[in-house]
Amino acid sequence: MKEVKIVEAPDGHSGAGFFATSLDQAIGLARSYSLWPLPFATSCCGIEFMATMGAHYDISRFGSERPSFSPRQADLLMVMGTIAKKMAPVVKQVYLQMAEPRWVMAVGACASSGGIFDTYSVLQGIDRIIPVDVYVPGCPPRPEQIIDGLMQIQYLAQNESLRRRNTDEYQELLASYQIQ
Repeated sequence: MKEVKIVEAPDGHSGAGFFATSLDQAIGLARSYSLWPLPFATSCCGIEFMATMGAHYDISRFGSERPSFSPRQADLLMVMGTIAKKMAPVVKQVYLQMAEPRWVMAVGACASSGGIFDTYSVLQGIDRIIPVDVYVPGCPPRPEQIIDGLMQIQYLAQNESLRRRNTDEYQELLASYQIQ
């Protein structure tokens, strides 16, 4: 019989019948286990993502059971596969349509660095047009690697301050991508 792992409660104070913690930590815990991914799949990495969504790997165990196909209802953009330079403005527009906070995962070698396609027509990494939070290596990556990338995004979501996105450093990062 497998042992069930219970999520650790955030740091706080407890007593008879109460538990108190900071708002940052409570919201971070809720965000990390309710991510709504938007899969932007263009090639073979998309097939691996489909396997990750299937019963054998079951990404819904991690709170990401609802893939969103509308950027306005998603908070995790998962770019999987080769992105042509003609497709780059579309990826950027999808990113801009997502509400804050939003995270980006580049899945596979093509989304991360252009992969084996070092040609004039292939974007050599989506980090040239939008900021990326987690890179998942592989060609194509195994479903376990995609789940590991999702868990890294969960860690970022859980430990991010509510005020981080209002900092000058974050605004400078967005400005470097010509995002207002």
